[in-house]
Amino acid sequence: MAFDRRRELAWMLTLGVMMPAGFAQADTLSPGEMGHPNQKSIGIYVGSELTEGGSTYLAGFGHEPSSHWLEIIPRQQHPEGATWQVGVTDQARIPGELIDIPQVSTTYKYISSSYSEFAGFPPPLTNGGLNEKGVAARDIWAPSRPELVEMSEDAAEQTPQTGPQYSDLAKAAMERASSAREAVEIIGGLIDEHGFSTYGGNSHLIADAEEGWVFINFAGGQGLWAAERLGADQIRVSYPGYIHDFPADPGQSDDYMASDNFVDFAIEQGWWDGEGDYFNVQETYGQAFPAEDPGDFYPAFYTEARNPPALERELEEMGPLTLEDMLAYVRDPRWSTDFSGYGQVAELRPETHPELQSLWVAVTSAITTPFVGIPIGAEDVPPEFKQHRYMTKDADSHFLDPDYGPLEATRYATRTFKRLLYHTCEHPRDFLHPVTGEIETFERQLLDERGEVEAQALELFEAGDDAQARQFITTRTAEHLLASLELGEDLVRDVERQTRETYGIRMPEGDVAEGETAPATSQPMARHGWGAMIHCYADELDEYPRQHGQYAESSLD
Repeated sequence: MAFDRRRELAWMLTLGVMMPAGFAQADTLSPGEMGHPNQKSIGIYVGSELTEGGSTYLAGFGHEPSSHWLEIIPRQQHPEGATWQVGVTDQARIPGELIDIPQVSTTYKYISSSYSEFAGFPPPLTNGGLNEKGVAARDIWAPSRPELVEMSEDAAEQTPQTGPQYSDLAKAAMERASSAREAVEIIGGLIDEHGFSTYGGNSHLIADAEEGWVFINFAGGQGLWAAERLGADQIRVSYPGYIHDFPADPGQSDDYMASDNFVDFAIEQGWWDGEGDYFNVQETYGQAFPAEDPGDFYPAFYTEARNPPALERELEEMGPLTLEDMLAYVRDPRWSTDFSGYGQVAELRPETHPELQSLWVAVTSAITTPFVGIPIGAEDVPPEFKQHRYMTKDADSHFLDPDYGPLEATRYATRTFKRLLYHTCEHPRDFLHPVTGEIETFERQLLDERGEVEAQALELFEAGDDAQARQFITTRTAEHLLASLELGEDLVRDVERQTRETYGIRMPEGDVAEGETAPATSQPMARHGWGAMIHCYADELDEYPRQHGQYAESSLD
């Protein structure tokens, strides 16, 4: 049957399997099914007992082929009866329908990396960030077992799926939670009450200064979810998100939570025999790690890194971990590629004024983008770091609305750092070390200045001048962001000049069809979809993980 064949091919894409020779995606799959292997994002939790200064870290990024920008969403009050729209549309790979659900009276302030594209998921989208209560969150793919995905697909043939999707849940955690545990209770409660719109399985990694939680929400339309507490002495890498041992009676422990049907459904399906006090959630409800079943969709170095326990051991051996370690780890070219839409490291420090807790953000892929610390007390970011038309969903369908003219007229930081990425990754042996050296020298300067900046802000807070303190933080944050952009523009200018002088600018070969006259430079630029990847990884160039700042003496001159 035609639908079954499309579903089979879509599932091959989800698993990261190469398409059959001669297969034309656009002729066979709908936009929601086309070219989306759902292997997205990385999340890293490091408990406070394993860090040099007692901070808790939550780090990572998302994978999205779209625009990215920074937002500081303010605390807001909502009238009684207010609602917000959640879910996915009929353009999603598993079709859905948007619904309205009740909004809470107060939503908290938070910092987010926003983006515009995931088929059928209305923008703006978020994977989390850091909120005013010191709660950080990351969203990470976590593929459910094929039977569960098929259940969702079969049900969607009759009735579109409804309920919040991954971005809605991440947003709810940021807007409503005052602790990591409460975030789990909130997003689990939303699924219990309204259902879940899935693309095939997902997870969240959530932390506050005391603990972390990993939360897995499964496909299948059964409202299945489970959560495991992570202590201050633990490291968890979600790449993808996973839970292994889970109690048969989760209600008897404060370290676990789950939907009411989570254990019984596994037994009913014959996926677990019900014997013993624990069962393995990934083996029961999930899939093998990509490194265990790599296929040949992605480059080998990229797939081989997708082994969470191995990365956890790697981080343990590096300990005690510092903020600089985390910045360098998110920047690691084994996963920081053109696919990584941004970089984030939430640094949750003990005994720190709440408005000085910071999210370190690289506005796009950290391989060629500086991290800048943004305290939650900051009220805005410069227009250069906000939404622009470059790679934004449907930006080419209309002329620019005059309301957005002044914003669009500013430089766009994401575009600058993407240019730097493409030039650097074309010749990484020439440029990766000096570009990284300049970026990490800049980051160390920010860290050197932080004590003085925070002391001035804290003095204002303690004097009761909260508004002035926030204005001071906002001004200094803007200065740091704009300085990072100036650095990016200087670097891309130097790298482009040297590329022209040494190699020239390589032009695309394109795909020439019989009878076609359009040159390659006018042909589609994303013709290979998710099977193509620009990256800076080069064999024998470096050993990873590496120390932050080790290329400080490297120069482009």
